[in-house]
Amino acid sequence: MPTDARRVLVVGAGVTGLLSAVRCALAGHRVTVLDRDAIPNPGSTSFDQHRAVRALDLADLAASRRVAVAHRRWMALEALTGSKFYRRVGMITAWSAGEVDAVMDAAAAADLPVGLVDPATVPHVRFPEGTVGVLERHGGVLLADHALQVLVRWLNEQPNVTLRPWQQVKAVDPETGRVYLPDAEFLDADLTLIATGPWSKDLVDLPMVLHRQTLVYLKPPEQLASAWENTPGIGRIGTSGLAWLLPPGDGTLLKVSSASVCREADAVTTGSAVEERRWAEQVLAERFLTDPDRYSVIAVKRCHYLVDAETGAAHLVRIGPSTWARTASGGDGFRTAPLVAERILEALTTDFREETI
Repeated sequence: MPTDARRVLVVGAGVTGLLSAVRCALAGHRVTVLDRDAIPNPGSTSFDQHRAVRALDLADLAASRRVAVAHRRWMALEALTGSKFYRRVGMITAWSAGEVDAVMDAAAAADLPVGLVDPATVPHVRFPEGTVGVLERHGGVLLADHALQVLVRWLNEQPNVTLRPWQQVKAVDPETGRVYLPDAEFLDADLTLIATGPWSKDLVDLPMVLHRQTLVYLKPPEQLASAWENTPGIGRIGTSGLAWLLPPGDGTLLKVSSASVCREADAVTTGSAVEERRWAEQVLAERFLTDPDRYSVIAVKRCHYLVDAETGAAHLVRIGPSTWARTASGGDGFRTAPLVAERILEALTTDFREETI
């Protein structure tokens, strides 16, 4: 153990917490991870079949350059753990013919390798009329729940890491970073990270908005299994151009949803099956599949995530001298988690201000 090893407390065993723990453990620091449930927590927002990796944001090219680094970070994590959980199938976004030149210029300015895709080459997906696909070559699909399990196995093998599941944190003192547990137990650290996803409101007093999203999982017809195996993730499709999908592969189903079913919520709730079916019907009404009647609905799921009340974005914010919160993670918290982990490690030795990641 290095003589300058610090104590790091991570509250929350979603992807941000686990990757921060990995990064700090690799640097030789002593890390304790707490979660209200099992580790990994099957009820966390991070625990799902897949998540997208993409970078291009026309409104923020600097962010596009930052997020592009996440692609390499995920590959490095595969090498570290000796496991495969990143399907580098690419990500396609549909744009109108009049927008394509601007999109391609923005990608070039952000140093992102992209290419054009004729919708006719993806005949099982309906693109909005008059649109062209732009493929981010350095993009793809993370096998999310598998990745979490791999990270937990790696952490369990590290002598400087302690995992403490089933620990309901009662409070965190932002000034000291002290974490309070039941039965008068408390833990101190040189740095405390709060990353409890949509439950962060219980521990952190910041202006946040809770969003709820409905996800639908489909099984494609057998005749299209091989075509789907090589299909990238695709966004900005459907009747309204708000739908998106992540392809099946490596044991996962076809996952589809739409920004049209993202709504504000008062609390994290399970909801009724009847209610979620109504939202699922709205997703499927987007008409983003060719011959949709050939697909079987296997499951419908709701997820929750927090965004910053002012910007609607994700952020990592310092709430005390040694206390950090990844409370607002947005819908893209999984893909950007390696960047947050780097910032947490940096915060152990230097000072940096709040960042949107």
